[in-house]
Amino acid sequence: PKILEEKRMIAKIYQDWGKENGMRFIKEPSCTKSNYWLNAILLKNKQQRDEFLEITNKNGIMTRPIWRPINQLKMYKDCQMTDLKNSRFLEERVVNVPSSAD
Repeated sequence: PKILEEKRMIAKIYQDWGKENGMRFIKEPSCTKSNYWLNAILLKNKQQRDEFLEITNKNGIMTRPIWRPINQLKMYKDCQMTDLKNSRFLEERVVNVPSSAD
């Protein structure tokens, strides 16, 4: 319970920071309770994502883009898939941010 409380506190800090800086924090859906193992923000476009990654990492904050869609991995390149427009949209805009003080 203590760890979950700390994770939720970190998430709240990100939510507040996102509001103040015009960035959308990925929040838990209504009627759910996230453990916030992973925290992420949704940026406006790929350019903003790349700029955010560059600035944060240059300043010692370890951020990274969301995982690449699995169909982009070499071993899955010939697999059946749909247009995956939502996956592409998110890949270009979502950044994972630190989720713990450790």
